[in-house]
Amino acid sequence: MNYHILTLFPDMVRDGLNTSIIGRAVEKGILSIEAINIRDYTKEKHGHVDDKPYGGGAGMVMQAAPVCDAYKALCTRLGGKRPRVLYMTPQGRVFNQSIARELSEEENLVFLCGHYEGIDERALEMIVTDSLSIGDYVLTGGELPAMVMIDCISRLVPGVLNNDLSAEIESFHDNLLEYPQYTRPEIYEGRQVPEILLSGHHKNIDMWRRQQSIKRTLERRPDLLENALLTEKERVFLQELTRLAKDGDKFSDTV
Repeated sequence: MNYHILTLFPDMVRDGLNTSIIGRAVEKGILSIEAINIRDYTKEKHGHVDDKPYGGGAGMVMQAAPVCDAYKALCTRLGGKRPRVLYMTPQGRVFNQSIARELSEEENLVFLCGHYEGIDERALEMIVTDSLSIGDYVLTGGELPAMVMIDCISRLVPGVLNNDLSAEIESFHDNLLEYPQYTRPEIYEGRQVPEILLSGHHKNIDMWRRQQSIKRTLERRPDLLENALLTEKERVFLQELTRLAKDGDKFSDTV
């Protein structure tokens, strides 16, 4: 997977993505991350890439030409390929695990990071294929959302995680939240690790974990359950959980 980030702050992107799992994947050649400085493509002698908005208003708007020229130069280096361009904007679709899974299949992805009051609409019309958001709030620029998405997408690229199974059982797999995790010691501050996890009975442990995922999703993100992939037995389990919740009863964690 090759990431190309069009930004006014290339150091911010490089510094944020050169550590931990992502940094190791880059070192192994599984990922490549290129931060392209949009300022390098301005024709303004003072390096300006922004100007006042037509019609008046607060702030400055990034000009179309430096953005489009940076993208054109990238396409030339890629042999004429025109990869998907993801524009980071609160006006876009809200990014989620399903979108991440789709994007992880691409060979090249371009992240366009705006700043100031945004980017001249003509540039967006000419090069952007996807407008994406990480939530209903406004940030100073698109660099942080781009890094969030790159981290999420990269975890789904084969070889990035030491154990690829990890990506298959994390939160949002089958549209469920992940089950609770525990490690040593068995008792901490009077709190005991659930006995089922100490039993060595892997079938029962798997069942417990699956039930905990369903229970946690019902408690914290019930909206996800509409599209959750559940067996018939699990649907019955969910119905019982829902009934107990309505009755105000506490559900036992035992299998």
